[in-house]
Amino acid sequence: MAGRAATRYDARPMNPTHPTPTHPGIGPAAPSLVPIRDPAERPHAALAWRERLELLRRELTRCERVVVAYSGGVDSSLLLAVAHEQLGERALGVIGVSDSYAAHELELALAQARRIGARVETVTTGELADPVFASNPLDRCYHCKRELYARLEHVAAREGDQAVLCDGTIADDLADWRPGRRAAAEHAVRSPLAELGFTKADVRAAADALGLTNAGKPASPCLASRIPYGTTITRENLSQVERAEALLRELGFAELRVRHHGETARIELALSELPRLASTEVRERVVEGVRALGFRWVTLDLDGLRSGNLNPPAQRR
Repeated sequence: MAGRAATRYDARPMNPTHPTPTHPGIGPAAPSLVPIRDPAERPHAALAWRERLELLRRELTRCERVVVAYSGGVDSSLLLAVAHEQLGERALGVIGVSDSYAAHELELALAQARRIGARVETVTTGELADPVFASNPLDRCYHCKRELYARLEHVAAREGDQAVLCDGTIADDLADWRPGRRAAAEHAVRSPLAELGFTKADVRAAADALGLTNAGKPASPCLASRIPYGTTITRENLSQVERAEALLRELGFAELRVRHHGETARIELALSELPRLASTEVRERVVEGVRALGFRWVTLDLDGLRSGNLNPPAQRR
């Protein structure tokens, strides 16, 4: 990409061996994984997903302990499942619970961890108490992840000097707007899936092979991503979004976003689902239910679901 540094990946072994770690119990911070557009530039680009999965197993086996930033999405679920497979009780998944993490997602994440059999715990993050995060700047994700990784860093230190803190970033994410990568570098968070070149297709194939029930789970970014940049994030508008999306799920819609534009709720669905929502019975139920949450206008985006469409235009996929 023009104007960006050359593509870099952290090729260091994941087991920390640096004599003077930047953070207690974790190796020195990895250089940021910079955005890429060409899939051929990813590590091990010629490998099939099965070979990539074996590389992940081999890399995790070299670790004494692993702490996974776990959200219940398919990426972090695969990482936690393989870490548990290779390390047993020496692998721990940690969920950051906050107002921007939907209760529905927490239930799904805990259920998936139980099926994996992995150790899992929650930590409460308080990013809404940070006025910078609440002001919703373009680097909002950096402030959120900084809070999360600071909490997880304490967990990793508690787990032991050799614990490695990891997240579920994948190679595909490096072509998207990801300010949180800076926080990951600051807190020495490793990204084994991205470092080994996993795409979403690789992750889903590997997750399916391992029997993970969320192998086909749609992406579900945090609730704050539904609030346009520059609009203050509050418990109230996050709750409105969460309850509106819950209503749509109850009506059988799986892939969706409800964008919060003040008094207007802008609903995004897969294009194939637009006719069903526009049917009289479903439309009336949606309008009534969403208006009851405090919205004045309920709109349907005819462009359909587009992940990250509130990102700065130059950073959209």
